[in-house]
Amino acid sequence: MRKDFSRHPGEHIVTWLLRCWDNGASSVELEGKEAKQLGSLSREGGIDKAIGRKTQVLSLWRRLLLGVKERYPFKDEVTCHQGKWTTMERGIQYLRELAVLEVIYNDPETAQSPTDPDEVQCTQPMWRKFLRSAPPTYANSLAVMSWKEGYGQTVDELAVQLQQYEGSLSSSLWACVSAVEELSREFQQFKVDMSSSPPVQARIAAIGSKHSAAQERGDRKYTRWANLWFYLRDHGEDMRKWDGKPTSVLDARVQELREKATRKEDSSWKAAAPVSREQSPRRSRWADPISDPLEGTSDSRVRKVSSRFFERAVAWSFVLCYRLG
Repeated sequence: MRKDFSRHPGEHIVTWLLRCWDNGASSVELEGKEAKQLGSLSREGGIDKAIGRKTQVLSLWRRLLLGVKERYPFKDEVTCHQGKWTTMERGIQYLRELAVLEVIYNDPETAQSPTDPDEVQCTQPMWRKFLRSAPPTYANSLAVMSWKEGYGQTVDELAVQLQQYEGSLSSSLWACVSAVEELSREFQQFKVDMSSSPPVQARIAAIGSKHSAAQERGDRKYTRWANLWFYLRDHGEDMRKWDGKPTSVLDARVQELREKATRKEDSSWKAAAPVSREQSPRRSRWADPISDPLEGTSDSRVRKVSSRFFERAVAWSFVLCYRLG
């Protein structure tokens, strides 16, 4: 029994307590003499003495809580894991450790105070600590989850939601990674075919006949949507507002921003001296978000086919990184 409930060297107190709970400390009933015979469980004399002080029959879990609270009467004296957790499993573990801290300093005489860490209601300070300890991959996505004070979600209910979120995130991530890898393989194959000049035109014709007209329209539509999306992001828009919106909505917002910029430039030009064509600044690549940057170049058909694979892979990568990071 001592093996299951003894604190490991360097182990945080709340980590040790949570491990004792998971090992069944609440189901072990002990008198004061029996508790003293367990010896040093906490590796701290003050806690071990308090564990065996009560003479009546108490669960080992209650004795552990009372011992820690007697040794550390103030909540801020007990620290949890410091630093960022790296996996959702470790993040849920950290959330449960925060719940153990709440259990320690609840009033044990109050019947409504839970002794089960998983039944503790997650408070807003607990959720903030959880978010601050999250790595960037999770922090931005979890931060948009709305917090409803008094909603009454327990740590166990939140843990289930976080596990579902992890499963959904993993599925989406692997789907996007697979799509990008597939595009990369197609692009590499295309470059190999380009290395031998005689069959280049035949290869281009094969690619053109392979895809249906609907697929071609979908490619152009996605490229248009991606250009509009990056335009809004580069102009300081909150992308959580626009993410997932249809192309028409993004296009309307882009046109609105461009009209504002044009009016601003017109008012500035009226007060400025005229300049020659050679002195005029180069047009921004975002001036027309649906224009084709390769149009008018030599061998445009070959370059467009190559660009299509590249743009789709890059667009997927950037959108994916923005959503996760």
